[in-house]
Amino acid sequence: MRAGGDEETPICSAKGCRAAAEWVLAWNNPKLHTPERRKTWLACEEHREHLTQFLGMRGFLKDVVALAEWQRREQAAEG
Repeated sequence: MRAGGDEETPICSAKGCRAAAEWVLAWNNPKLHTPERRKTWLACEEHREHLTQFLGMRGFLKDVVALAEWQRREQAAEG
């Protein structure tokens, strides 16, 4: 999903939100995923705290990283 029809702009994962993502919430469900597995949700500034609390209450949240930093890490890991 992308904001404003721009195919390059990641959008927030909050239901119904179309805002550009600024944060990556890395998580896993230990009942389903191996410890090193990371799934991601994207969050705009408005929904970051809500999504963080949702995952945190369930014990799923592993990391919250600025989207730009996450992208830098991904590029570095690719080569």
